[in-house]
Formats: sequence, C-alpha cells, structure tokens
Amino acid sequence: MSQEPSTRRHRVGELVFRTLTSPGPGSATVVLVHGIGMSHRYLARLHGRLTAHATVVSVDLPGFAGLARPEQDVDVTRMADALAVVLDELMLDRPASLILVGQSMGTQWVTELAVRHPQLSDAVVLIGPVTDDRRRTVLAQAALLALDTLREPPGANALVFGDYLRCGPVWYLAQLRHMLRYRIEERVRDLRGPLLIVRGSRDPIAGRDWCRRLRDARGGGAPVALVEIPGRAHNAQHSAPGAVTAAIVHTLGRLLGSQPADAPAASAGSRDA
Repeated sequence: MSQEPSTRRHRVGELVFRTLTSPGPGSATVVLVHGIGMSHRYLARLHGRLTAHATVVSVDLPGFAGLARPEQDVDVTRMADALAVVLDELMLDRPASLILVGQSMGTQWVTELAVRHPQLSDAVVLIGPVTDDRRRTVLAQAALLALDTLREPPGANALVFGDYLRCGPVWYLAQLRHMLRYRIEERVRDLRGPLLIVRGSRDPIAGRDWCRRLRDARGGGAPVALVEIPGRAHNAQHSAPGAVTAAIVHTLGRLLGSQPADAPAASAGSRDA
C-alpha cells in the first residue's frame, strides 16, 4: 500500500495554499495543479500513478478545497506568483527536473508560472486546456460543462460537484471571470521548455481543434506534442490515470528535438482500473 502524502500549509500574504507531497524515485519532481472549483482529490489517481516515476506534489489553491477565500481579487498572474513562492519554500533544493502539470484552469496557472518564473519549470503539461478562444463566454462554457458531465463517469461527477460545493459560487464566479479573460494561446509562445498538451478524445471543453491551435501557437521549432486519450472526456486524469501518466512519462522523455505533431494514442496506451 502506498504511503499517504505529507501535507503542509503555506501562507503567501493573505493567500493560503496546501501541498501534498509523495516522494518517488529519480531526480524529477512533478507538480499537479487543479482547475477552477476543484481540489487535489480529482488529481489523486494521477498523483498515485506518477509516484512510481518521480516525486509528486499536488497543490490546493486559495479559496478552493476548503481553504480560506481571499478578501481581495486574485487574477491568474497573482496566483502564479504566489504559487512560485510556495514552490520555492517547498523545494529548497531545486530538483534536476521540475515538471508543471495543470488541468483545466490549472493549465492557465501553470503556464503563467512557467513564463514568469522559468527557473521553476523544465517542462509544462496542459491537460484539458482552457479556454477555447472561440467559446469564451459564460453561456458557451456552461453548455460545454453540461455536455461534459454527460460523458464523465459517475465517480468523476461526484468529485467535481462535491468540490464545487466546497468552493462556493462567489469564489468560483470570481475566478471564472479571470479564466475567460486569460489568453493562454498567447502565453504559451513564451514558454522556454517542452510543452505537452493532453486531452480526452471526447472532451467538449478542450476540443481537438482548439488544442491543435494551441499547439500550433507555440511557434515553429519549439518542442511541443499533443496526445489524445481515447474515449475520455475533460477529466481524463481521473478516468484514465494510467494513460495520462504514460503520456507524461514517455512523451516528455522524447519531446526535446521533436517536431509539433499529434502523438498517436497508442503512445499513451495503458490499462486503467
């Protein structure tokens, strides 16, 4: 049986973070950042699988996961800067490889973190990146979320809506405003290290066309890959943790020097319980 992660709280001004760390083999550390309204709970399966390959840190962000809601507004830039302070505090000795993984709105926070603090990132993984630049309205996102709910397994929906209740509508809507304004397709151009984009093949929120445009926005010659997880929706990291782990471990291992391409699903193939 795997050991329970060690838990710490971190305060950066009025912002309170929680980190859960599981030591793993090798010299790499993977940092997992949840999406809007969520917590480390729907990253737990991916966290557990990745510990076979690296040290893994899951982060709960301020206002989510039962943590105190900040009194002041916190946009993507401020959250990324505060998260950089947390990682500096948590990892006094810089690991040989540091991989930032975000899911949904977490893709925005890790992208901004990697751009503004490049010393804290050797590679970035975006799972179900948001927000599609052709669907940046509240109504469009609500419709896509409803469709995704119909495609997710019941256990995933239970986690999502349970965390939404803990977050509450006030903080959710405050962050939704920032999510819709953030231009991730512009910020990925400034990433220095490899970029891996992962989506479920049935994800209506991070659609195939959008993910391809995001991949191509990286620019010519930059190390980038796109992997689809067959038959999965937006929360592929929960419904197919083995396949997502394989995509992260194997694709990033070969990403430097590769050309932008859609990596075949077979490269991320694994059986998921």
